[in-house]
Amino acid sequence: MNAILDLSTDFARFRATAPTRINLAAHSHHDWPDVTFAAQECCWKDAARLANDKWSVVFGEVIPAVQRGIAAILGLPDPSSLAFAPNTHDFLRRLLSCLPAGRAPRIVTSDAEFHTARRQFARLEDDGLVAIERVPAEPFATFAARVNAAARRAAPDLVLVSQVFFTSGATCGSLEELVGGLDETTFIVIDGYHGFMARPTDLSRVAHRVFYMAGGYKYAMAGEGACFLHCPPGYGARPRDTGWFADFGALAAPLGTSVGYPGDGRRFLGATFDPVGLYRQRAVLAWMEERSLTVAAIHAHATALMARFLDAVDALGIAGMTRADLITPFGAGAAHGNFLTFRTDRAGEIEATLAALGIQCDHRADRLRFGFGLCTAARDVDEAITRMRMSGCE
Repeated sequence: MNAILDLSTDFARFRATAPTRINLAAHSHHDWPDVTFAAQECCWKDAARLANDKWSVVFGEVIPAVQRGIAAILGLPDPSSLAFAPNTHDFLRRLLSCLPAGRAPRIVTSDAEFHTARRQFARLEDDGLVAIERVPAEPFATFAARVNAAARRAAPDLVLVSQVFFTSGATCGSLEELVGGLDETTFIVIDGYHGFMARPTDLSRVAHRVFYMAGGYKYAMAGEGACFLHCPPGYGARPRDTGWFADFGALAAPLGTSVGYPGDGRRFLGATFDPVGLYRQRAVLAWMEERSLTVAAIHAHATALMARFLDAVDALGIAGMTRADLITPFGAGAAHGNFLTFRTDRAGEIEATLAALGIQCDHRADRLRFGFGLCTAARDVDEAITRMRMSGCE
């Protein structure tokens, strides 16, 4: 059975707006399905109809629907463990604010984290406010075991690693192996931004132990402003970095003498945000249910497209884009996200050449990345190869 899907008609608005663009940067900004257009309009109409009362709809209807959808995808036992914010940096700050005061907290992380954590950790480290051990992401096959060993040795306050590394597409390995046997007081945070709705992910066995954060900007196809954090019970009961939405249910009560927090994921809420991203996310989740689209089917679709692309690119013989240049092995049994990463000194040059042909990809230093999502059809890959061949890419 062919794993490649053709849902291009469901993305007609994005495609019609830029009909010559081939989006092979779908590890970053995915096309949004057409249902998000109506969702965006619905958010506006709710604001016009309800004004300040719109928040009863946001917290009473929109957020619960998104919580249920995400919890089902991730195997979470309780949807109320999910909090929302405009970006994952908001959550990172709140998580850091839960760490012990009076000394520099100890952090174990990888050397391949996205800029959100990399930059914030490095800046705190500059002033001696944290002590960090960075575990090399490569070799990928042993990463989970090496992080676990480092955390057992260092007794950190916080372990933060990516589920799928943005620099390579490789996975961090088994989450159970990564967290197994660690001190119960250690905060464990999984950055799932390149894993959520890209790889089938079942958190049911570790949901009591790990924070998991991701968002709608990439594979969830909902755009900006729809990030979430799964908050395991008992961890971070009173973040020092807190906003008034964490007290949203008690705003009409008399002011107390202490700062209270709800026991569920709402304890990690911040302050006023634009809810339109959550409207879009709700629409995407409903569309997926209507189309019977599972994350397993999405990953199979992307994997089949990557195989098609690799076979064709290999035949072109482009220096820097051969199978030998792949950072993460691709093939039977290989664990990877929904994008390919080539290591090549020509990364910037190749990206610029392809951009001139209407083919979107991107690069980070010497890493050239191509992403494949539900918005990508087989004919998009074939057309990209045709343009590359006719232009004489080499």
